[in-house]
Amino acid sequence: MKTIYNITIFLSLLVVGCNSEPTLQKYFVENTENKNFIALDVSPSILNVDKAQLSTEQIGALESFDKMNVLAFKLNETNKAQFELERAKVNQILKNKKYQQLMKYGSGSVGASVSYVGSDEHIDEFVLFANSKEAGFAVVRVLGTDMNANSIVTLMSVLKSSNIDMAQLKPLQEMFKK
Repeated sequence: MKTIYNITIFLSLLVVGCNSEPTLQKYFVENTENKNFIALDVSPSILNVDKAQLSTEQIGALESFDKMNVLAFKLNETNKAQFELERAKVNQILKNKKYQQLMKYGSGSVGASVSYVGSDEHIDEFVLFANSKEAGFAVVRVLGTDMNANSIVTLMSVLKSSNIDMAQLKPLQEMFKK
């Protein structure tokens, strides 16, 4: 009986662990070393804000922000087919019901969407997907703890008064200079 129980647990873990459903996290990991992509992890320290100058609400929003993952694909003459394929993959991932779309913008060759994972009051991840048929695309994952829509809006107000540490974004700047 104990053997059957152990086999059942093992098979259950195997099935759960081998979930082949695509996620943004898997997509980021798969493409981190791809020469067409640049991947960055950005910490909250990038903002360089004086917490003494912030309201209680702004401090709370800042503390709910853990990190930001950025994955960007730079389009060039030789990777147009790859661009279309990768952009379609990201769009397919974002169609999963786990990603709830807040807004979408598009005007011909440029588009963007904002989605989130979690509930309205306990958001684990915000996802910004922006793409251009001339430049490429970027996927930005804002990860945090118990974020909500208000905390993201408040965090945007903190961005306005921050002294952003551009050194953390240097690889992304270099990519788009070339």
